[in-house]
Amino acid sequence: MKRKEENNNKSMDASGNHELSRRGFLKIVGVFAISATGAGLISCDKDTIPDLSPGVSLGYILVDTKKCQGCLTCMISCSLVNEGCVNLSLSRIQVVQNTLGCYPDNIHISQCRQCENPKCVDACPNAALIIDKEHGNVRLVKPNNCIGCGRCVMACPYEPKKPIIAPDERFGELLKSRKCDLCINAPHHFASVGGGIEGVRACETMCPLGAITFATEMPEQEGDEGYEVNLRGLNWAFLGYDIS
Repeated sequence: MKRKEENNNKSMDASGNHELSRRGFLKIVGVFAISATGAGLISCDKDTIPDLSPGVSLGYILVDTKKCQGCLTCMISCSLVNEGCVNLSLSRIQVVQNTLGCYPDNIHISQCRQCENPKCVDACPNAALIIDKEHGNVRLVKPNNCIGCGRCVMACPYEPKKPIIAPDERFGELLKSRKCDLCINAPHHFASVGGGIEGVRACETMCPLGAITFATEMPEQEGDEGYEVNLRGLNWAFLGYDIS
C-alpha cells in the first residue's frame, strides 16, 4: 500500500483506489497504535397531530474509561475509515489524557452521544445535519449541504466538541463538518458490510482491550454515567484492577 504524507489526508492502495483491505487496515492501525420544540398546537383530532419528536437514535457508542489504556487505536481507526489517513485531529472519537492525573481519572473517552434532542441538528441553517430515518435515526452530516459555518460546533454542549470543521479535499478544500455517524458514510471502511447500526463500527471493533461497546437502547442523557459502562471482567481483577 502506498501512503502519502499525512498532510495530504489520504491513503491509497497499490491500485490507486481509496479503499483499505482489512489486512492493510490492521497493519496501519498496529503501527500507529504502538508508536503512538415546538410551537403550540391548535386543538384537533389526535390522528391529525403531527409527530414533532426528532426520532430517537437506535445506536450508541458506550465506553469503559477505566479499561482504556490510551493507545489511541480507536482514533487511528476512525480517521482511517473516514479520512483514508491517520489524522487524530479528524477522529470522530477522542481520547483525552491528563498526564498529571492518576488512574482512573487520567483518561477520558469522548464520543458523540447521538443525543435525544441534538443541538447540532437544530443549529444547522442548511439541513446538513440530519436525523437519518433510513439508518435508524442516526444523527449524521450531509457534506453536500454543509456550508462550513461552524454553528453545529458552537451548538454542541460537550467538550471536546463532537462535530469537527475542517477543509475537505473532496470539495476543493472547502470547510465541511464531520461527526460520528457510526461509520455509516465511512468511505474507506475495511468491512464489506460497512458501518451503521447493523454493520461494523471501526472504533469498537479495533479497540484491542474491548473498552468500547455498542448499544441500541438510549442511555441516560443527563451526565456521563449512561455512556460510561463497566466492561471489565474477572481477568481484569487478576491484574489488580477494580471491576466493581
